[in-house]
Amino acid sequence: MSKENNILICDDDETLCYLLKEQLLEEGFAAQTVYDGKDAIEAVKGKNYDVLLLDLNMNEVSGEEVLKFVSGHSPSLQVIILTAQSDIKKAIKCIKMGAYDFISKPYDFDDLILTINRAIDHKNLLVKTTILEEQINKNIQSDIIGTSKEILKVITLANKSAQSESNVLIEGETGTGKELLAEYVHRNSPRSEKPFVVINCASLPDQLIESELFGHERGAFTDAKTSKQGLVEIADGGTLFLDEIGEMSITLQPKLLRFLESGEYRRIGSVSNFSSDVRVIGATNKKLLEEIESNNFRRDLLFRLNVITLTLPPLRERKEDILLLANHFLEIKSPIRSPKRLAPDTEALLINYSFPGNVRELDHIIERAIIFASDDIIKPEDLNLPVTNKKNQYSNTGDEMTDVLPMEEVEKIHLVKALDFYGWDRATTAYKLGISIKTLYSKIRKYSLTQQ
Repeated sequence: MSKENNILICDDDETLCYLLKEQLLEEGFAAQTVYDGKDAIEAVKGKNYDVLLLDLNMNEVSGEEVLKFVSGHSPSLQVIILTAQSDIKKAIKCIKMGAYDFISKPYDFDDLILTINRAIDHKNLLVKTTILEEQINKNIQSDIIGTSKEILKVITLANKSAQSESNVLIEGETGTGKELLAEYVHRNSPRSEKPFVVINCASLPDQLIESELFGHERGAFTDAKTSKQGLVEIADGGTLFLDEIGEMSITLQPKLLRFLESGEYRRIGSVSNFSSDVRVIGATNKKLLEEIESNNFRRDLLFRLNVITLTLPPLRERKEDILLLANHFLEIKSPIRSPKRLAPDTEALLINYSFPGNVRELDHIIERAIIFASDDIIKPEDLNLPVTNKKNQYSNTGDEMTDVLPMEEVEKIHLVKALDFYGWDRATTAYKLGISIKTLYSKIRKYSLTQQ
């Protein structure tokens, strides 16, 4: 996606503003002019700019006051000071306050363009760093692993979806790789050079989700000591991934719907509208039509989200991919000097396990098995899977299992083993099983599990 960079020019010299704007337009920038610091502040409140060209000496509100506002309100906005030779000391002071650079008047236009481009690169780097810091522990894979017809069909649809600007809804059970697929769509889209920003709608209370999404102004609530940019602002030009969107409260859904319809939003505590150009990808493990019937989800929001729907199959329906994924996890998680491999009986056991936690559970099973294995061969017992009848486990002969326990009983045994193994630390157990802590608590109640 080609996106013009937005430049705001603030100088009380209207002739200079006009000439500078025309020059910037010729260079392919989107430029807007204001003639006083007060108007610059109002402009910054209402729109996301990449660079502010700021004069220091203005009548009503000085450039220094504007810089202070920008530092607290839009920290990613890069400020370049336009200053006379006599104000060099002030300009240096502004650098210490957070301005990116300064240019002396009369300026050389080529030098100014070079400085603007460097400032834009610096802003992009800051945004990417912010996103990387938030996602550093997510360990997102770079490719989707699988050769089954089910996953290849999804990849084909994802490639087609990537070239459009339409919103996407990804459906699938917990642990099937919905975030990975969303990131795949983004990387293969024209927006790939812009941010991919993730928020989990199930992990935060309503006000925090709204603040994370849309930002807030200083003093908007008790802990709002400074203004904060929202993720929709950080993702401008890129992709916003709303994980577990079925968990979003019914009170917050209208605000998301308004943003999807208009691209406009308000920070908490603000009376000004902002706009941001993002593509939204939502993901859910719930059946949203059923949630609509239960009045937990808005029908009009679903229609806005599922312009394109991608459905990820559970791992039990793509058995051809199990060993491919298991060996992939082995390769990236095994010690370099002591690589592990799966015994034939272990492979057979994995192929015929139901994987209620899907790919995420397989990842954790392999990680655990690497730790438990006493040598370079991972044996069936190293997997620590729930066992129904040792005589009837699958073996490398291909014989089928008989007298299998009901799936719910298998799940109950598996949950008890996992909880015991992690000392009934529910957060760790949920993470290792590849399910949400809310789901784990529901299953503990369902099966009346207690710590022995």
